[in-house]
Amino acid sequence: MANAFRVGCVISLCSLRNTTPHLPLLSNATRFRSKFPFFTLSSSQTSFGFSPSFRTLSSSSIDEAVTAEAITGNASGEAESSIRDAAGLLDIRVGRILRAWKHDEADSLYVEEVDIGEPEPRIICSGLVKYIPIEHLQGKKVIVLSNLKPRNMRGVKSCGMLMAASDAKHENVELLFPPEEATPGERIWFGTEDEKDNQPAAATPNQIQKKKIWELVQPHLKTDVSCIAMLGEHVMRTSVGSVACQSLQNANIS
Repeated sequence: MANAFRVGCVISLCSLRNTTPHLPLLSNATRFRSKFPFFTLSSSQTSFGFSPSFRTLSSSSIDEAVTAEAITGNASGEAESSIRDAAGLLDIRVGRILRAWKHDEADSLYVEEVDIGEPEPRIICSGLVKYIPIEHLQGKKVIVLSNLKPRNMRGVKSCGMLMAASDAKHENVELLFPPEEATPGERIWFGTEDEKDNQPAAATPNQIQKKKIWELVQPHLKTDVSCIAMLGEHVMRTSVGSVACQSLQNANIS
């Protein structure tokens, strides 16, 4: 009897050695479960096989998943809407540089007189000396952020900012420009052509500073692959066409 038992054990062990392992099968099942989360394997798996089981989700679980996805989508949409609303408070205008010269006290700064449709031109200081030759500024149409609080720039009161695109390393900088037919003083908006008349009133410089509106909007301003200025998916637009830079794609705008 003992000998028969030993022979049986040997035969069983040999059978086990010659049996194809089930790890690949389990691995495939695991991959199957990752694609189909309703499928699980029972814990009563043995070396000779396994017993698949299926779990079902209750309707409340499905509702919770759908609701969570909807909340995430709504939050994203609300954030985008909030940024666009904030951008609508910026007073961005078409300008034309009447005259430009180097700042007497700062080697990196130009001083420009810029017509933005007001009785008197704005005085604006720009750190563009190492990026743009001064002759390329004279008479050029530009984009001006006009409702920032004035800043004293080495003795010159700067009342606005020329908007420009720059690459990630800030080694190349190009001014944004409107279509040549654009009129100095025209206010710029973000969106479709028919949204021009829906612009809110611009915020005051104090409101822009206090609520950090520019800081909220600026990270979302980029150029696209066609060098068009964008706020997210919304085009920066004048009544005669979009705003762009010369050649910088997917560039930051500030």
